[in-house]
Amino acid sequence: MAPSDRAREHWPIASDVHIRRAETADIETLVAVQRDASVAALGHIFPPDEHAFPIVAVRERWDTMLHDPEAEVFLATATRSSRPLGVAAIRPGWLDALYVLPTSWGTGVGARLHDAAVASLREGGSERADLWVLEENGRARAFYERRGWVLNGRERVVPFPPRPLDVGYTLDLAATTGSRRTRI
Repeated sequence: MAPSDRAREHWPIASDVHIRRAETADIETLVAVQRDASVAALGHIFPPDEHAFPIVAVRERWDTMLHDPEAEVFLATATRSSRPLGVAAIRPGWLDALYVLPTSWGTGVGARLHDAAVASLREGGSERADLWVLEENGRARAFYERRGWVLNGRERVVPFPPRPLDVGYTLDLAATTGSRRTRI
């Protein structure tokens, strides 16, 4: 394999990504992607040596979403290797989850997952969508703001120690078209 091929496989660009609907057999992959992305992105909020990753609660959440007839769960994989890269989940009017492995940050994987989720929300008839993001997660907040999400004034305390604050964002789906539409 040429060095450029190795780099592309390790850090895929958006065109090398396949997005599909996740299945119940994917649950451990969904949990692993969320764990790895969260530990890397949120260690300053949930220091791993002080707060264990809530793997049981996360697995239960993914299981609930996979069995909810109104929810859709997406899995992004590398086209050549089928290696997982990221996950997203929606239900009517909500972007419930979007996690990308750190090795794929900045490659367009998150944008592809976001666009697929937003397109599906629109196709399902949602005129607006909401999401929660940790107040101190500057990287995610900037990502959403670049895509037209705006703070909506809502806040909540996260149930996991140290109980940081989530802030709410809203996207007007009728007024925005997003970047490229991604069909699943």
